[in-house]
Amino acid sequence: MNASEPVPSAEAQLRAAPPHALVATAGRLLAERFGARDVTLLLADYALTVLQPVACLPHTADPVSAHDSPAGTAFTAQKPVVEVTADPAAQLVHLPITVRGDRLGVLSVRVPPASADAGTVLRLGEVATALGHEVVTAGRDTDLYLQARRTRRLTLAAEMQWQLLPGRGCARDEYVIGAHLEPAYAIGGDNFDWSTGADHLTLTVTDGMGQGIDASLLTSLAVGALRNARRAGIGLADQACLADQAVFSQYGGKLYASTLLLRFDLATGAVRAVDAGSPQLYRQRGPTIERIELEAQMPLGMFEETLYEEQTFHVEAGDRLVAISSGVHGTRSAATGQAFGEGVLRQVLSATRQTSPHETARSVVAGLMEHVGGEELLADAAVVCLDWTGRNAATA
Repeated sequence: MNASEPVPSAEAQLRAAPPHALVATAGRLLAERFGARDVTLLLADYALTVLQPVACLPHTADPVSAHDSPAGTAFTAQKPVVEVTADPAAQLVHLPITVRGDRLGVLSVRVPPASADAGTVLRLGEVATALGHEVVTAGRDTDLYLQARRTRRLTLAAEMQWQLLPGRGCARDEYVIGAHLEPAYAIGGDNFDWSTGADHLTLTVTDGMGQGIDASLLTSLAVGALRNARRAGIGLADQACLADQAVFSQYGGKLYASTLLLRFDLATGAVRAVDAGSPQLYRQRGPTIERIELEAQMPLGMFEETLYEEQTFHVEAGDRLVAISSGVHGTRSAATGQAFGEGVLRQVLSATRQTSPHETARSVVAGLMEHVGGEELLADAAVVCLDWTGRNAATA
């Protein structure tokens, strides 16, 4: 490069790097600009239990806890963590990587102590964010980062379902969404989906009947039909009608998909809803937790040409909404036979009121697994948590 030419930005250099070479490119940039010696990208696994280093793929180096480690603290708290090491000439900076509210993992950078000041950590975080955006984009062209998220092989049904999801989080000024699925490596029919626009947010939670490949194929059809109808610009009730027709045409009523559809007006907090089956919705407003009772309508594909009707309710600034699939509210303890139900759910929601939506969704599933008394669930469980801020004069 000619000395008179400007040095490309970190973002430009990462965009120009081959998909598989993003970590190496980031390491070179950080070494040149901050004297970094070691740079490690750790991605959260599907169960959100560990952070997996991207190295030696298709296998990775030893994982670290996503909760009980310095890197895990950076991931859960979504704040940089500076770890003092045994080497007096270096400190380890752990930088959370989040893309539009979707938590991907952590970038760990070993730097000289002089480079661990607040200003430098901020600039390191900017590089980490740029790397995160490129990792998401690179996922279209390489399996490298998807492989790094796995502690073991996914079932085929789970592979299909994870590819169908939009992510595990989304954030704007008006709201923050966090979501979680279990059993992460063997899910079949549970799904969540969302789409945000200038003035509206559409959110769905779907529970396909059955297990394994059959459930995954059913849910893929239902979600694809809902997306097709949504992208045609039609109303929420008609989206449900068209998806219902698509599922019935394929399965003739033998299989069906329970779905909760929500459409939020970002300016007013008005919510249109269609309850087509078993997912349940709870609202946490201050200390009060209440189930939002919606008219139970037929699941998608149960009968031919079902007509659906919308209902409305409102959310206010500070509200938290939690949507759960039947694999959560209908699961029973193997020891006592007691359903997870509202009682245990309310306890978990009360205990996690001050945590992020991401951690609340994970905690609900963790509470469910503790209630069941096993390491893995027999039925899919989906939890979506949304914190509502709303729109004011500053964001309008």
